[in-house]
Amino acid sequence: MKPIHCVSLLVFTSAAIFAQAPRLEFEVASVRPAAPIGAVGNEKVALGLHIDGSHLRIASFSLRDLIVRAYRVKAAQVTGPDWITSQRFDVNATLPPEAKADDIPEMLQTLLTDRFQLKVHHEKKDLPVYALVEGKGPLKLIEDPLDPDNGDSSGAVNATATGSAEGVSVQLGRGAYYTFADNKYEAKKMSVNQLCQQLERYMDRPIINMTELKGTYDITLKLTPEDYQAMLIRVATNSGVVLPPQVLQYMEGNSLGSLFEAVQQAGLKLDARKAPLDLIVVDQASKAPTEN
Repeated sequence: MKPIHCVSLLVFTSAAIFAQAPRLEFEVASVRPAAPIGAVGNEKVALGLHIDGSHLRIASFSLRDLIVRAYRVKAAQVTGPDWITSQRFDVNATLPPEAKADDIPEMLQTLLTDRFQLKVHHEKKDLPVYALVEGKGPLKLIEDPLDPDNGDSSGAVNATATGSAEGVSVQLGRGAYYTFADNKYEAKKMSVNQLCQQLERYMDRPIINMTELKGTYDITLKLTPEDYQAMLIRVATNSGVVLPPQVLQYMEGNSLGSLFEAVQQAGLKLDARKAPLDLIVVDQASKAPTEN
């Protein structure tokens, strides 16, 4: 009988250890509605995530944006009611001692569960994507290393974006950024994964990096005025901006031919295909977060 007692004790002890594992959560956090896009004095879209030491600030994120960060997925992998892309929120939170930036997604999951009563489930589904692959010609990306770490021990991280009808600018930290203005998409010091993540915001499907490129690069993609305008409209709708039907019609039938050609001239190729993606399906979420 002694071995049975030993096994029982081991099972009980293991269960107790797992039951006592604390969930990751912010020390304190506030979630408030952000100023509506297009309101007087807020004609520009300004959003971003900033970590400075133990302080986290998120500006003008939709619930879908927060879910994307919390579950480490692309925007196209989150499905739910329309309002999760249109209503925006500001989050201010304090990280617990010893927490790292890598812990923030799990803490956001806890925050969304507590404040929005968020319930989700996971599905796998074949969806249309663009696969970014290396083309037949020579690669014309210009390798450009990130700026050296400034040695700031506070762990400050910035990822900010501003946008309007005149264009978009996104800062990704350590000299990495891109601008979308004047009929061109210009990226500096960006990894290919970042290029896919940022460029897909302007398109009708996710972009999957299927290259083996590991560096950070400069790339300029020149576009026709028609494709440029269509992509500006697409990024606005993908961000939850409500546009009139006559504006949305501008996207219909536009194949973005100049974008695909510019990517090819850089030695890459966007290949339309289907691929299995893990989806986060929103089953329940409150439009109004509970009190801070």
